[in-house]
Amino acid sequence: MYRPILKLPKTKSEKIWDYIGGSIFILSIFYIILAWGKLPDEIPGHFNGMGEVDRWGSKIELFILPFIGLFLWIVMGLLEKAPHMHNYPSRLNESNVKAFYLNSRKILNQVKNICLILFAFISIQMVRIGLGEVNSLGWWFLPIVLIVVLIPIIKGFITSSKIK
Repeated sequence: MYRPILKLPKTKSEKIWDYIGGSIFILSIFYIILAWGKLPDEIPGHFNGMGEVDRWGSKIELFILPFIGLFLWIVMGLLEKAPHMHNYPSRLNESNVKAFYLNSRKILNQVKNICLILFAFISIQMVRIGLGEVNSLGWWFLPIVLIVVLIPIIKGFITSSKIK
């Protein structure tokens, strides 16, 4: 199958997504560090589908999501640089390869940064619950997550279907 390696610079929207996702993610880590001394020994460790705490754990667990987020940022960042390794329909050819690569990379970029933002939100809420400021993520959290993650994927598939 036709799969050239192209050096395509990041688009303005990809740079904006990276800035927003990365900034919010880093700020959430600073928030954890700043709140660390005020936190009780036990903080939320897991949430059910309604956003309610269903397991409490050590405050060390606050670093699980940042580490997963960092791993995700590295792996998905590497995949963004290798769009020739992504999956494409058989109609990929010399005239449409750039459009397919950019679309695939944009989907990956948006999902990566949305995940970083969601991890940041969950981490901040874990701290806030631990401090007694709130008592759950909220019943609306899971539906919002599903919608927000699916939007760029669906939009990307629609765009891909229109590429000639």
